[in-house]
Amino acid sequence: MSHPFDDTLLIKHVDQLLQSYLRLTGRELIPPGGLQERARALFYQPFIVLSHGTQEDPVLNYGNQAALDLWEMTWEEFIKMPSRLTAEPVNREDRERLLEEVRRNGYIDTYRGVRISGTGRRFLIEKGTVWNIIDENNKYAGQAATFSRWTYL
Repeated sequence: MSHPFDDTLLIKHVDQLLQSYLRLTGRELIPPGGLQERARALFYQPFIVLSHGTQEDPVLNYGNQAALDLWEMTWEEFIKMPSRLTAEPVNREDRERLLEEVRRNGYIDTYRGVRISGTGRRFLIEKGTVWNIIDENNKYAGQAATFSRWTYL
């Protein structure tokens, strides 16, 4: 299997994700560096990073190794999954309200909520940051999230 961070389009996506985070929060998610170097570094960070696209029912389009491990999925499984399925049906309305707030405000850094892995394992996320991804033409290109605190339920 080739590594996701070796794909040119994915490297560009990671750059947009990181640049958007910096622009909106004023903080670097990881240290500056070359594009491929940063894509590789982000993939192997110990904290979770994931994103979804702009479809009507957004599909996950990135997850670093920590996210793949937490959701108990392969890269191929992860990037085919509608992001709404990361939440149990009972929590999907709250999730949609959160994403709408992020669409309006750019980002939030106080996210807390229950999510579910690919095998059905539930976990509580605390102090997550969710932000809009903006492309090089200043157009909305999806949303991303990062967190380092979670507890299995």
